[in-house]
Order: sequence, then C-alpha cells, then structure tokens
Amino acid sequence: MNHFKPDFSQLMKVLRREEPDRPVKFELFMNMPLYEQVNGEKLPADDPLSVARFTVKAFRKMGYDYATVHASDIQFAPETAMKHTRSLNDGAGIVDEKSFENYPWPEPEDYDSSFLHDISRDLPDGMKLMVMAPGGVLENVIQLTGYENLCMMLYDDPNLVGRIFDAVGERLIRYYRLALEHDSVGLISSNDDWGFNSQTFLSPDMMRRYVFPWHQRIVDTVHAAGRPVFLHSCGNLDTIMDEVIAMGYDAKHSFEDKILPIEQAYERWQGRIALLGGLDMDFLCTHDEQAVYQRTLAMLERARGRGGWAVGTGNSVPEYLPPESLFAMHRAADDFR
Repeated sequence: MNHFKPDFSQLMKVLRREEPDRPVKFELFMNMPLYEQVNGEKLPADDPLSVARFTVKAFRKMGYDYATVHASDIQFAPETAMKHTRSLNDGAGIVDEKSFENYPWPEPEDYDSSFLHDISRDLPDGMKLMVMAPGGVLENVIQLTGYENLCMMLYDDPNLVGRIFDAVGERLIRYYRLALEHDSVGLISSNDDWGFNSQTFLSPDMMRRYVFPWHQRIVDTVHAAGRPVFLHSCGNLDTIMDEVIAMGYDAKHSFEDKILPIEQAYERWQGRIALLGGLDMDFLCTHDEQAVYQRTLAMLERARGRGGWAVGTGNSVPEYLPPESLFAMHRAADDFR
C-alpha cells in the first residue's frame, strides 16, 4: 500500500467517462481516527497546513490519487446548527427581512486559504487536492432559515428567499474562485444535499428558480478555470437528473440502495455523466467483508470496457463505518484485473 504512486490523470479519465488504466478509488471525505490509524500516529497539530499534510499522507497510503480538504474554515450557519445529528429546523438565523439585513454574513476573502499554496511542496508527484465547500447553496439556505420556515417563506416572501439564495450563492462562487487560484487544486466538489428518499426538498420548479442558476454558475466558474467539478447530493433526484447532466457536471456522487442502487444508476446514466462511489452505507455497515469485496468486484466488472466509475462508498466514511468494509473495497480494487 505504501508503494502506491498517485496519478490524478486516472481520476480525470473517470471524470471524462473513460476507462482508467486501473481501478480508481474515490471518497467524498473520511475521518480523522481513520487517518490516524492508517498513518500510525496522532495528528501532530490542528492548524490547516498540518491537517492537510496529515490527510494527504493518509489518502496516499490508502491508494487515492487526490486528498480532500476545505479551502478555509468559513461557515455560513451559526455554530448551534453544526451538529453531528440535528433537525432541519435547527439553527435558523434568518426568519424575516430584519434578520436577513442584520445577519453577520461571512466573507470568503476574510478566511485564510494560504495552505493550498503551502501544501504544494508536500503533495506527492501525481497527486492533487479535491476542495469541498462549506455546504452547498440549498443546504446552507436551509441551515440559515430552517426547513419549515423556508417552505413558508417561499410563499409568504419569495423575494426575500431569492435574496437569501443570492447571498449564499455569490459567496460560494467567491470561495471556489479563491481555491481555484492554486495549482494544487485539481477537483472541485459541489456538495449540496437536495432531497429526501422519495423526492427533492423543494419542487422541481422551485429548484429551477432558486437553486439551479447558482449551480450552473458553479459549474461554469470551475470549468472556466480548467478544472472538473462533481455534484454530491443525497436524496432522490430522479425528476431532475437530466437537468443536472445538462448543467455540465462531470460526475454525480451519493447513492443509496433504497433510492437507486449504484448498479442501476450506472446502467441508466453511464456515458452521460461519471458516477463516483455508490456502495450503499447500510450495506457496508451490515454485510461482511467478503460480501463487500464481491459486490465491488462485480461493479468493477460491470464497468469494464465502459469506464466512468470510481470505487467508493455511497456517501462518505464516517467513524461508525467499519474500516474493514472500506479496506474490503480497496482489496477488490487492488485485485481487479
């Protein structure tokens, strides 16, 4: 594992819907206890550069061609909303015109992202960074208003809703532009959860009015900088997936068996958009290593000769996911011929 040589061009092949020269591994993010286990040491310091170095080291050891970071520690929502488990109505800081006008909006330029430059000397040859956002357009609006309040506001004060979306979207664009100034950044994550198991949080028409224009700007901004960008979104996007593809996203991430198993998603959208990961989180937590290994091999065989798929979980690698499940996927990728 330690002899792995990163090659970001292999991930780029996946994103171009091509077949890579060998299986490519992909995760949105993992977790610090896992990084410490893989690195065989504790995180030495919690400053951004030290965390990035430590993360890069772990990703390389596990066989990834990139490592996930945030460009800065900017957050839109109040601290009370940032919990491991929370209600969609928690943390509402904007409930009307007055609270909108008085809201202490963070400005991306006020947050330090210099580590994206400084980390360059620590990146192994062939490796790049993948930058995540501090939540997405819809995700941040929901955290700022509360979900139920947002639903009411859409009918009571749609103009205010539009201004809130604009305030979030415009700052996210600036956040991405700051990240894209650095050569170390090879890939952008547009992470924005859009739905429940059965449908999107907002109607398709409301998504088109408030959410899609900002996502189109994100795609255009990243592509203008010569980088790829993928959409991470949980939820059932069946009614809007054609529009996601039409926006120009290079890939889609996040899949659940109870919504649409990755095998079916691949057959439906392969050739139109790359698909990243997809092995269901519940499956990974409740099945043994052999089952995980075999399902990964079967998915790799499905993509043989067609490409456009990277090995990974359906969402991320939180602390509750048994590392053995992740490593079973890795063994399958390493063994596949």
